[in-house]
Amino acid sequence: MIVAIAGGHGKIAQLLERQLAEQGHEPIGLVRNADHLADLERNGARGEVVDLEHAPTEDVAAAIRGADAVVFAAGAGPGSSADRKDSMDRDGAIKLADAAEQAGIRRYVMVSAIGADDADPDSDDVFQVYLRAKADADRDVRGRVGLDWTVVRPGALTDDDGTGLVELTEEAERGSVARADVASVLAALLTTGAGVGRQVNLVGGKVPVAEAVAALG
Repeated sequence: MIVAIAGGHGKIAQLLERQLAEQGHEPIGLVRNADHLADLERNGARGEVVDLEHAPTEDVAAAIRGADAVVFAAGAGPGSSADRKDSMDRDGAIKLADAAEQAGIRRYVMVSAIGADDADPDSDDVFQVYLRAKADADRDVRGRVGLDWTVVRPGALTDDDGTGLVELTEEAERGSVARADVASVLAALLTTGAGVGRQVNLVGGKVPVAEAVAALG
């Protein structure tokens, strides 16, 4: 399958690209910096240069057209302003959903954040703005009848080696999870088609990834 990944040079995205390529699939990484294309090529991915934050929806649709699925793994990143949390983490995810619908792509997997719905609605703290942006984007995607969506809300992300063992449920409490295990869950969701119409939390646990994903139905 062909999978377009927004935020294609991010840590989770690059891990996902490698896993998909190793499984014989065709990952496409969306990046805004052409200097990152060589890294994507080393991952086994094809790169498309498009600035999700500023490009018209039509340009994003053109970059992903022909894909079987899209993944939103982009983000404003640490140290970014509250405004960029809205323009990327919220509006970028919504634009990707608009573009997927324009391009006739139904499968949409969102990388969100655990606890997004618990954000303080009145706080100007950047992290609270980030959580609200994630919650708003999730809500938009969940409301789209034209998408076969799955929202994955990882806990605190680490660069530890993946264990292959997770908890992937709506009830999972806050904890940490290796980015490598997040990528494995995303790959399994994409390749099996499991989890459509589900929003789940993801933390390290005791259940093998394949089993946890299969349990979503």
